[in-house]
Amino acid sequence: MPGENLSRDEAHERAALLSVDGYEVVLDLRSAVGDSAEAVRTFRSETTIRFRRTGEGTSTFVDLIAPSVNAVSLNGRALDPAVVFDGSRIAIDGLAEENVLVVDAQCAYSRTGEGMHRFVDPEDGEVYLYTQYEPADARRVYANFEQPDLKAPYRFAVTAPEGWTVWSNGAGEQDAEGVWRFAETAPISTYITCVVAGPYHYVTDSYERGDLTIPLGAMCRKSLAKHFDADDVFLITKQGFDFFHDNFDYPYPFGKYDQAFVPEYNLGAMENPGMVTFREEYIYRGKVTQAAYESRANVILHEMAHMWFGDLVTMVWWDDLWLKESFADFMGSFVNAEATRFTNSWVTFANNRKAWAYRADQLPSTHPITADIRDLEDAKLNFDGITYAKGASVLKQLVAYAGRDAFLEGARRYFKRHAYGNTRLADLLSILEETSGRDMKAWAKSWLQTSGVNALTPAVTYDAEGRITELAVVQEGGELRPHRAAVGLYRFSPDGELVRFARAEADITGARTVVAELAGEEKPDLVLVNDDDLTYCKIRFDEGSLATLRAHLGDITDPLARALCWSALWNLTRDGLMPARDFVSVALAFAGRETDIGVLQMVHAWTKSAVTLYATPEWREEGGRLLAEGGLRELRLAEPGSEHQLTWARFFAATAGSDADFQLLEGLLDGTAKIDGLDVDQELRWALLSPLAVHGRADEGRIGEELSRDDTATGKRHQVRLLASRPSAAVKAQAWAQVVESDTLSNALVEATIAGFVQPSQRELIAPYAEKYFAAIERLWADRSIQIAMDVVKGLFPGLQDSDETLAAADAWLTAHESAAPALRRLVLEARDDLARALRAQACDRLAA
Repeated sequence: MPGENLSRDEAHERAALLSVDGYEVVLDLRSAVGDSAEAVRTFRSETTIRFRRTGEGTSTFVDLIAPSVNAVSLNGRALDPAVVFDGSRIAIDGLAEENVLVVDAQCAYSRTGEGMHRFVDPEDGEVYLYTQYEPADARRVYANFEQPDLKAPYRFAVTAPEGWTVWSNGAGEQDAEGVWRFAETAPISTYITCVVAGPYHYVTDSYERGDLTIPLGAMCRKSLAKHFDADDVFLITKQGFDFFHDNFDYPYPFGKYDQAFVPEYNLGAMENPGMVTFREEYIYRGKVTQAAYESRANVILHEMAHMWFGDLVTMVWWDDLWLKESFADFMGSFVNAEATRFTNSWVTFANNRKAWAYRADQLPSTHPITADIRDLEDAKLNFDGITYAKGASVLKQLVAYAGRDAFLEGARRYFKRHAYGNTRLADLLSILEETSGRDMKAWAKSWLQTSGVNALTPAVTYDAEGRITELAVVQEGGELRPHRAAVGLYRFSPDGELVRFARAEADITGARTVVAELAGEEKPDLVLVNDDDLTYCKIRFDEGSLATLRAHLGDITDPLARALCWSALWNLTRDGLMPARDFVSVALAFAGRETDIGVLQMVHAWTKSAVTLYATPEWREEGGRLLAEGGLRELRLAEPGSEHQLTWARFFAATAGSDADFQLLEGLLDGTAKIDGLDVDQELRWALLSPLAVHGRADEGRIGEELSRDDTATGKRHQVRLLASRPSAAVKAQAWAQVVESDTLSNALVEATIAGFVQPSQRELIAPYAEKYFAAIERLWADRSIQIAMDVVKGLFPGLQDSDETLAAADAWLTAHESAAPALRRLVLEARDDLARALRAQACDRLAA
């Protein structure tokens, strides 16, 4: 990635020098189809930029990453591409007050999901294109000033292969010459411009509200059309528009609203105004649980929130990425709960999204929500659990602190005051102070400008009659913050259910806060700090409450309270305060009674991690056997045809380890075994076949037979993953070479190969690659695109070689490479910390043995 970085200082200097009046971008994409004699397949990109010099200076640069530049002219003066273009920048000087720059380049199609991604559908041979830019890959498609605060209107014109349709941010139509021409956009940033082109299956609808009509579209590859439930996508879309128009008092400002589900996508989705892109995995090829549909709805609403938070009003620089991502993440759950059928979305948020935040906030790379982003590499890594999930958690705390009405009124004023502009933290805080009457600077200092997560623990004393004399909340962990939190008291009902009988909200400040309102209450069986999940913290328990959970977690009737308790026990396990085998015991006792399917799926993931990472090596085999036995037991007990049955089937497959387990999986695949109500569709078939490949019971031929049943893009990814998962030294050597020594695989197949290579049951087989990893990563970082480099560095870190020797090897690399790219060092440091955490948890588990 040499020369491709852009620093914050460079961006600020350029923004002080110029303002952009508009772009005209002309793309010729006819080269996307047919054979190509080029070593790198390219397309022609012609860009005209009109801009003004508004500051001191007469020279600057334009961003462009392209194999070659045909011509450059500034104000009619030809510039020699060989002199002014260095591979990632075009240097220009002699600026006038008003300028016209024209760049004619050959840009490369991408196989990494960055820039103009090109995909060939193995099912029918059709070619599909889409763009993905955030944070700075528009420069791979057209010349531009690649920074968020140089907004401008855009006009796109695209020539495409015959029979294709092309979409962009604005409404478009094909002219008499066959060129697709698009309406000029409102002023937007480079990273949210977009082009989608190909023979996509396209469905239309419309959203109407008074005088406002928004044309709606949804699209996917033709071969996925039979699985595409566009009606549900449109339903959630309309419900989202209803909510945002009810509460934001600012009509959707970007005309049409298309949503494209595209292949080999690196992200969940991207908020390009008028042309939102999603990973096509949100189109479900087989039976999935309601948690999957809830997740998709959350993403649809998250991206829609960005139309206001991020697209209409955009951060000046990536320091304030949270100004869009935290709000969108919060709004995804907020709108899901209030406007759609997924009324329990805050349960998912507490159990799933916050787990991501807790992990990120305890890494050595943790950072304040308002981060210090020095350059684009820093920005790329800050699309993380802090910017998204912690930020959203803190906004939930803000709503509790300032009030819902004040929060939404602040949003309304923010949009109207800064429409089509760029903002910083202070711009939002000043408005929230207006609407709430609260000191937002002090709140922001505690919550947005510090890092780390607090732990809240109840300290309770009782009188001789068993009534509470004092209940205090003890706060620990770094910066002590003000928390608006609820404390719930729970006891057993005559029916044996664990129900709340008292609750109090309080402002938790400092190291110890007494909750006076709960004095005099009867002794509870469970004290739950942060009941209702109002704040962002790790929940701890007093000894009596912890004993209650070990024996009765499944008796808690409230799904949110139960989810909070599951999450708290998992945090205790990760922190080395609860033995991994104890967490597994609780999970096996009560997961079968968990009614919330999303919570159940998280508990399944946590129990697998507990055995794989946090249990002592000596207990892993026993732990794995217990998981498989428990999974099979619950699979047979689950209601036939239910989503719980499907979830337990997948869990059993993922934990299978004995001959009897494998024989059952083989029987389910060949039809000689049956579990009443379990529909073994194609996606489940791959899940059942996976452990057979990992344990050497499905060879290349058997995997090939499955591909012949499912010769699709998804089937190909499964095949690649399973081939790399086989227990063979030769297989591992080939997989390593394909990812590390070669750059021919697409992003999706790199991901699949890594997923197959890294298998917990094959620790000894992949042990030799630990040393090779540390020898290769700096070269990889220099040679590959940042997305692929990140995937490889994170995915192949030898974390399964969980020993002090691997920890020492990571430390040695960090010591010897102090001048390596900060983003690369951060990834290694984070993986090293995960390993150190696993070793501490294993030490805790060893004591329990």
